[in-house]
Amino acid sequence: MIIIQNTVISDDVRDNFFVCNLEACKGACCVEGDLGAPLEAHELQILQDEYHKIKPFLTEAGQQAIEQQGLYIKDWEGDYSTTTINDRECAYALYDERGILKCGIEQAYLAGVTTFKKPISCHLYPIRITKYEDFEALNYDRWNICNPACSFGASLGVRIYQFLKEPLVRKYGEEWYEELVTEIETNSPPINA
Repeated sequence: MIIIQNTVISDDVRDNFFVCNLEACKGACCVEGDLGAPLEAHELQILQDEYHKIKPFLTEAGQQAIEQQGLYIKDWEGDYSTTTINDRECAYALYDERGILKCGIEQAYLAGVTTFKKPISCHLYPIRITKYEDFEALNYDRWNICNPACSFGASLGVRIYQFLKEPLVRKYGEEWYEELVTEIETNSPPINA
C-alpha cells in the first residue's frame, strides 16, 4: 500500500493497467450494478443548483425518472447515488449514435453550460474510495465488464494511476498527485510488466 497525505492507495492502483475502451464495453458501467453512481455530499447541492442546465442533455426517460424519484437517491446504508431508470441505467446517461452510453452531465459540461464535469465517483472509476474517520482508502474495483479496458491499458502500457491523472488531481490536487507519482516511480519496488 501507498500512503500519501490522508489517503491509503492500494498497490493495485500502481500495478494494474487500465484505459477505458468504450468501443468494447459501450459504457456498461452506466447500466450494470445495484445502484447509480455514488455521490459525495457536496455533489447533491451541485445537482440541485445545476439540474436546470443539465436537464436538456438528458433523455426523456431519464428526466421522468428524476421527476419521479428525485435528483438522487439515498440507499439502505444512508449513502447517496444517482437516480436510475427501472433500477438499471443511470438517469443521467444517454446513448450516442454508436450505441455507447455517455454522461448527460458531462455533455452539458462539454457544451459549456455547467462547471460540474460529472460525479467524481464516475470520473475516478475503476478506483472506489472508502472514507474512514482519519483517512480515505483508494482501491481498484475489479469488474469483468472492464476486462477490455485492462487489455487496452496493457497494450498501451498505461497504469490505473496514469489513466486517472485528471480525476485524481481534481479530487486531491496537483501536489498530492505529484507526490503519488514520485512515491511510485522512486520508492516502489519494480513492477512486472
